Amino acid sequence: MTQTLKAWFSDLPKAVRILIFGLGAVIILLIPRFLTSSYIMGIICRILLYITLAGSLNVINGYTGQFSIGHAGFFAVGCYTTAILSSNYAWDFWFTLPIAGILTAIIGLLVALPTFRMTGIYLSIVTLGFSEIIRLIALNWTGLTGGPLGIKGIPAPQFLGMNIRRAGDYYYIFLLFAVLFLLVTNRVLKSRIGRAWISIREDQQAAQSLGVELVKYKAMNFAYGAFWAGLAGAIYAPYINYVDSNTFTLDEGFNILSMAIIGGMGTLGGPVLGSFVVNILNELLRPVSAYRLVVYGLLIVVMMWIRPQGIIGASDSMLADDRTGADLLERLGLKKRRTA
Repeated sequence: MTQTLKAWFSDLPKAVRILIFGLGAVIILLIPRFLTSSYIMGIICRILLYITLAGSLNVINGYTGQFSIGHAGFFAVGCYTTAILSSNYAWDFWFTLPIAGILTAIIGLLVALPTFRMTGIYLSIVTLGFSEIIRLIALNWTGLTGGPLGIKGIPAPQFLGMNIRRAGDYYYIFLLFAVLFLLVTNRVLKSRIGRAWISIREDQQAAQSLGVELVKYKAMNFAYGAFWAGLAGAIYAPYINYVDSNTFTLDEGFNILSMAIIGGMGTLGGPVLGSFVVNILNELLRPVSAYRLVVYGLLIVVMMWIRPQGIIGASDSMLADDRTGADLLERLGLKKRRTA
């Protein structure tokens, strides 16, 4: 279906495609003007937030074959970084964003480096443990994080002298970073770095034999995914105006993971659709929230059984591709390093 839509759209005249893009952009930008309900805008903001979060996890799990389930830990680092700097030290929100992203990327690198010899369930356990360690640090380091009481009254960001407080205003921030993430990641995946990531996912030994430095590219991949998770956390902190460790439980990590799996790992559009589906399910299952994770688990099992590449995954999705790693490496244009 994805291929059919792409083919149909590419066959349209250029003027028609530009018109469709223009109308779509106008509609997206005007959504807060038509939807005045703060409840609905809140749901849309969460969908946009999780596009970046689930997408950044998808970069790690879907494009190098590593399996991290501790993304809530990276989310927490970015969130607390902005909360602490803006509340305790009166830093401007916009200055805290790059710091939160870079700090989270560095921590992601430190977590990843000792685990590169691990695969599958072992790597998953390490990332899960990291996430829980971050949550416990946030819970117990009272002097820095506020401990169980958290950090309250996080200052609202300002833009052109105006305070951004309403969900309709935050919508544009979440939208900006979701679009920026998709555009930048699309460019990265089409570069040599992205091709190296995909080759590692398909066949590590074949990739290494053709000159791909596994440790280098895995480290870059983990740091890149963590960077965007940190940025998402930094934006989320002033939006909720209050941060505590309960936000970053294991449930949150599995929530992010479910979006990537259900939408389709190894595809840019998968986490977008997965974020929409899971957040809508969140609202529909609110009356029976105690069984929410059971429903997610069943949905993931069904997806893995019926459509392992996810809802949006198509026949050209490399996760559903049955070609050998060596053939895929040749198609990706990765050449063997010359030796003396």
